[in-house]
Amino acid sequence: MSSASLSSANTAVSPSRSFSIDSIHDEEAAMNIGAKTVDAEAPRPRGLHPAVHIMNWIFFSNLTILFNKWIIGSTSFKYPIILTCWHLVFATLATQLLARTTSLLDSRHKLPITPRLYLRTICPIGLLYSGSLVCSNLVYLYLSVAFIQMLKSAAPVAVLFASWAWGVADPSLSSFVNVLVIVAGVAIASVGEIHFSLIGFLYQLGGIGFEAVRVVMIQVMLSGEGLKMDPLVGLYYYAPVCAVMNLVVALPSEVPHFHWDDLTSVGFGILFLNALIAFLLNVASVFLIGKTSGLVMTLTGIFKNILLIIVSIIIWHTKITLLQAFGYTVALGGLTYYSVGYDQMARGGATVVAWTAATISPSSYPSATSRVAARRLLLVIAFGLSGIFVVSLAWRHYDPKKKGMFALPPFFGTE
Repeated sequence: MSSASLSSANTAVSPSRSFSIDSIHDEEAAMNIGAKTVDAEAPRPRGLHPAVHIMNWIFFSNLTILFNKWIIGSTSFKYPIILTCWHLVFATLATQLLARTTSLLDSRHKLPITPRLYLRTICPIGLLYSGSLVCSNLVYLYLSVAFIQMLKSAAPVAVLFASWAWGVADPSLSSFVNVLVIVAGVAIASVGEIHFSLIGFLYQLGGIGFEAVRVVMIQVMLSGEGLKMDPLVGLYYYAPVCAVMNLVVALPSEVPHFHWDDLTSVGFGILFLNALIAFLLNVASVFLIGKTSGLVMTLTGIFKNILLIIVSIIIWHTKITLLQAFGYTVALGGLTYYSVGYDQMARGGATVVAWTAATISPSSYPSATSRVAARRLLLVIAFGLSGIFVVSLAWRHYDPKKKGMFALPPFFGTE
């Protein structure tokens, strides 16, 4: 959602597999582009275990989406574009503060940002980013979180087509077949959706389309200028531009209908906390990118989406049909294959066999590389089991009239 989702994409170097599945996650996808351009061989300082950063990112990412959905869909504050503007204003102030008090944004000094470069690269990319945020926030007025996450499975498809159109990647039959599997899964999930909204569906497609073009334009324009921009520095430059552009959109569309009572009913404390969590998501993504690989981020993103669907079902008692769950499982299967690839999955399977044999015969214990590959395959298996769990949830019947499970203190203005 707004700066909410400003954080979960990454651009690899290989064009056909260069974009992580999370690169199209409403705002959550926002600023991670270009993160993987950092020298992979640079020594990484020792610190917290990567699993801590993964869990941290999953927590803030899903909390941001659920929080934004709750504000837009369950309170009287029905102004997603204004909420986006607030997140971007907060992100602008926060990045300015961090730039002056910490070393997190010191890499910006290495960027030769000139007025001409700003107008030719930052502004056009910021315009696409604004379109992505606006569409991604508006969709929460029409669709459930679970269905939105299912539709987002098609995000890599849009990025792949955009990369083909811009000549960043070369079309291939295998990629096209893989794309068809993902699209078929999303189509089945859409047919199975009980509360389908055409307007919401079109908004989500628009958000995915804007974000796909933005991802490709970042690679084309920034790479063409020789720039390497990490997520937080990207937010430092894009947030002010996007805040102004979103305000321009909000002035004729939402501001005339805005009522001060709607703002006070939500509470200033809630809105501040919402923007703070959205910003912390970006900070969490910076540390995650620095501690893991693109593959780990991709697979973690798949697991994060499944977890988000499960949590949203529990909170909002969304009913998932078996057809919808089957379609999403098909899309996840295609997405996992697209992200990991047959060769890597095959190597992982062979490693698991060797690992099992080593358990029985310690003398043939596998190498560290083999153990890493085994863990990756186990992650894939875990995602598959999670998908089965989503299908099993479809058997359950939830009462849509039943109220949510959480109540916040009166201080936040929600009572």
